[in-house]
Amino acid sequence: MRKGFTLVELLIVLAVIAALMAVATPLALNAVKNAKASQVAQNFRNIKAAFENAWNTERGKINNVDLTTNGGTLKLSDLQAAGYLSSVPSGFSDITVSAPSNGVYKVYFTYDNTDVDVERVVKQYADVKEDGTKAKLEFSVQKFW
Repeated sequence: MRKGFTLVELLIVLAVIAALMAVATPLALNAVKNAKASQVAQNFRNIKAAFENAWNTERGKINNVDLTTNGGTLKLSDLQAAGYLSSVPSGFSDITVSAPSNGVYKVYFTYDNTDVDVERVVKQYADVKEDGTKAKLEFSVQKFW
């Protein structure tokens, strides 16, 4: 009697491994997509908090950019240069501040990359809205000074 595995036994083992891979692969891909959406949502939170801190501390004049008169655009690198953001995450647009209406400024920015499912980002951070194929965060700030 010879020792070893028969061809049928080897084929059965391969079939079991293939079945396990067929179940595990979609789960792993789903986990990766959720992780990316979570990362983008956290970046939205961090950028918003950094802007609000800079707005209230610097009284709307962040890194020599005056946003209090007619609004304007603030680059994320300006927030970093002013020390409110540790690093600039990729894929995010500059922050747009509207002209004031009754002392209230509308602020928004978007995530422009298409490497994340916007619906997953919205599930992670409800303040984010879907704007076509982009994720957009819009909020208000007010002058208190």
